[in-house]
Formats: sequence, structure tokens, C-alpha cells
Amino acid sequence: MGHSNTEIDVSFLRDSSTSDLQVERVRTNVDHVIWPNGKRIVLLAEGRIMNLCCSSVPSFVVSITAATQALALIELFNAPPNRYKCDVYLLPKKMDEYVASLHLPAFDAHLTELSDDQCKYLGINKAGPFKPNYYRY
Repeated sequence: MGHSNTEIDVSFLRDSSTSDLQVERVRTNVDHVIWPNGKRIVLLAEGRIMNLCCSSVPSFVVSITAATQALALIELFNAPPNRYKCDVYLLPKKMDEYVASLHLPAFDAHLTELSDDQCKYLGINKAGPFKPNYYRY
């Protein structure tokens, strides 16, 4: 596994005119590269980053993760100097909820607004965040 075609020269492995190697598809994202002497290697995801093409990670989850990471990077870029030290930080719930709201159309879903009575009962602001910072998804 690598990052595209920089760590593993997949083009060379697949080009039969320059190589005596055979490539045998085992299943999706798994190939055997076989040398003339019978030795073989297992090539996963055609040398790409495995978790981005693995069938165990739905593209919807990858989309949520990428959107969350993008917003976190934007926050880091726009933050005043020294706001963040070299440490691990929780994403603000408001930002997390924003990413979730962007993905609701995929489920043909929409958010409703809490009534004033509901907000008072729950002890939260009508605009959110709707979960306390200690809440873990």
C-alpha cells in the first residue's frame, strides 16, 4: 500500500511489454503480482491508500470524515497565532453538527427547529450546539 504511484510503481507491474510479471485479480482491491519464478506479492488497492478504497468503509463515512477534517484545517488556518498549541483538540460540537447537516440530504432528511419550550426543557440554545462537549458519538 502506498500513496498513489509514488511508492509502488504499479504501472510497471501491470505493463506486460516491459515486465515478465503476471497480475492475477484475487478479488476487489486484492491482486497477486506473480514473478516468472512463481514468487508473488499481494498488491492491495492498486497501491493506493487502502482505507479510502476499502469496501468496509462506506463512501458516505469517508465524506463525513473528509468534510470534518477540511473544516478543522480551515479553522487552524484562520485561527490567530498561538490559539492552538501542538496538542489534540476536540472538534467543536457546532462544527460537528454543521457537517452532519450537510449530509442530511443524502437521507432525504431535514432538520426541524426546536420550540422555545423544548429548548427550555432541554436547557440548550435554539441554535445549538445540541450535545454537550463531553458527549462522544
